[in-house]
Amino acid sequence: MRTVGVGTAVLSLAAASLIGAAGVGAPPAAALTPPVGMTADELPTWQTNGIVWAFAQADGVVFAGGTFSTVRPPGAAAGTSERPAVNFVALNAATGAPTGCALSFTVGSGTATVRALAVSPDRRTLYAGGSFGAVNGVAVSNVAAIDLATCTPRSGFKVAVNATVRALAATGDSVYLGGDFTSVEGEEKDYFAAVTPSGDLRSWTADADEPGRAVEMTPDGRNVLLGGDFFAVNNRSSHSLAVVTSATGAVSKAYGSGFVDSTSVVKDIATDPTGFYTANEGTGGFDGRIALDLDGFDQRWRDTCLGATQAVDVHRGVLYSGSHAHDCSTMGEFPNQPRKHLLAQSVNDPKLLGWFPDTNDGLGEQLGPRVMVHASSGGTDYMWVGGGFTTVTGTATNKPQQGLVRYADTPDTGAPSVPQANASSVRPGQVAVRWQSSLDLDDSTLTYRVYRDGGATPVYTTTGSSLPWSRPQLTFTDTDVVAGRTYSYRITASDGTSTSARSTVVTATAAAATEAYPARIIADGATLYWRYDEPAGSFAADSSGHDSGGVHRNGPAHGVTPGAVPGASTAIGHNGTSSYTYSDRKSERPSAYSIETWFRTTSRAGGKLVGFGDRFLEPSSYHDKQVYMTNDGRLVFGVNTGSLRTIGSGWGYNDGQWHHVVATQGSGGMRLYVDGSLRASNELVTTSRSYTGYWHAGGDTLSGYWPSSPWSDYFGGQLDETAIYPGVLSASQVGAHYSLGKGA
Repeated sequence: MRTVGVGTAVLSLAAASLIGAAGVGAPPAAALTPPVGMTADELPTWQTNGIVWAFAQADGVVFAGGTFSTVRPPGAAAGTSERPAVNFVALNAATGAPTGCALSFTVGSGTATVRALAVSPDRRTLYAGGSFGAVNGVAVSNVAAIDLATCTPRSGFKVAVNATVRALAATGDSVYLGGDFTSVEGEEKDYFAAVTPSGDLRSWTADADEPGRAVEMTPDGRNVLLGGDFFAVNNRSSHSLAVVTSATGAVSKAYGSGFVDSTSVVKDIATDPTGFYTANEGTGGFDGRIALDLDGFDQRWRDTCLGATQAVDVHRGVLYSGSHAHDCSTMGEFPNQPRKHLLAQSVNDPKLLGWFPDTNDGLGEQLGPRVMVHASSGGTDYMWVGGGFTTVTGTATNKPQQGLVRYADTPDTGAPSVPQANASSVRPGQVAVRWQSSLDLDDSTLTYRVYRDGGATPVYTTTGSSLPWSRPQLTFTDTDVVAGRTYSYRITASDGTSTSARSTVVTATAAAATEAYPARIIADGATLYWRYDEPAGSFAADSSGHDSGGVHRNGPAHGVTPGAVPGASTAIGHNGTSSYTYSDRKSERPSAYSIETWFRTTSRAGGKLVGFGDRFLEPSSYHDKQVYMTNDGRLVFGVNTGSLRTIGSGWGYNDGQWHHVVATQGSGGMRLYVDGSLRASNELVTTSRSYTGYWHAGGDTLSGYWPSSPWSDYFGGQLDETAIYPGVLSASQVGAHYSLGKGA
């Protein structure tokens, strides 16, 4: 998805006229982009040597349960500076360090684990559930009550549960349990039950046919929200989610077949004064989150991200979640790519917000975060995350941190990434300064300042929006320039509190005359035009005027000379094994289009020169509208209409010389031009596969799918002057481009 902030629109409208002035129309960025209320800066927090499965909090203390045996200070490597903590630790919410409350949850045989924690409304009792037979040596049966004043098990709370307790919710008169059990106090209770604070079994009945995984009270206390694997509650069809009364367990709301996929289960439930929110895990089914209103218990929204959600927590109108989301393309967000484990959404809208701290997959099932809770202390709110992860990404990338991590609502100490910039001049009186918008893991809207010739005062200021998968190009056109003079530029990004370092200096000499080749490309309507003049970095600047910037992946060679066309422009070199460039902006299938690039190679392994695909960090699943080279140097233009349709040139274009290729498709069919001349056509093929995607140059999925597939999906050689047009170039336009490129 292309995420365009107010500042981006200001730039495109005002770049030609705002010279030496501030951008208008948008206020400076704030430290956190509302409604996000937590920073992405991880705080020093003690670690566990295993998985954290459960949280509860009270009076500035966070209680963590799980499957671990020791804790250690932040920064300590595994196996060092450890102290015993058998499946439980109490931590100061503000410091992240253990308190004096130490409890040991054990079992006679097998592995003990704490899977659920809940604090009573009067904050005097902590209830714990899981698979354990003793707490500090006091015999229990998978559930226990802890007196918080003394940090000791309550001897009067003796409840026999015959299997693992996975969920707990506590009110003034009841403790509700969910889990794998089928018997409580010797009576049949299938997967859900309720007891009194003194441990007496209640007659409350909400029998299910499969295990329970989540129990939460509605804010008014009248109903209990149940989540799990089940397909029925009290013999009423309701899969994975149900609402029952707190008084008797009678079903208040059932969710019949199809509301939640049959292969999806509810792992966690959170509430706020207006609704409740589920965390779903699917096996080939629904993996996202559902928001439901408390008035009628009907759906407010759901997202369709793939990557099982394990935990949810609501803080100040924002739903924070722990998952291993890897594909949110069906809701207009990122395509399939490496997992993102922490997300934020408004409780009123499933659109992802700008909050992206991260963890790795970690231990066990390798799902990363397992539980979340927020706690307050000293006027500061903290978001705690527990799970099986062993590293976190926030102030640093893949920083060792196991089992526990926490964030705060203030201060925001992380600065945005340093902008990557490019400057060029191809017309008299103009220098175009382009940069890739920066990344800040808790601020999606940033303020940019452009400095010229080492000055202390910016010549241009604007705001722009960005997300980890969408970092739009921004452009400032400096018209206060003198032909023949060289100007230097640097850029900063600010979140309102912290400011990045100034970018690497970029320079451009103001043109005395119009440069013929790029002027013609722009005049003929290119909407993406990569000239590859960046001296380094991952940013591919777009010169079309449409801010269709790109990203270089896996280290292509910059500054290759000579370039393909007259002038000082350089080319880019691809290694033939992994490097490529992709467009930052997602595009719909074009009904008519032209693909153009110059290339040079001696490779006998072929590869893709330019193409369209549905992914950008991983090989595309959908891929067509492409030009590729075969092993013997032939050029092939291919589309997918339900079957693969291709046209091709003669062989031998891998001769080490610069060549020009243009492929067009529209109502007149497919055409392939090489070095200014039409080499192949098919008037019958006027359509291609329909999907949203990204333009790639240098490589993407190819081998095994397309006729005469080369040995490599990736092009080994140099590319220059790559352009995409939203219409069909005529033969005369193609010829003119070739002639200008050859200096004619």
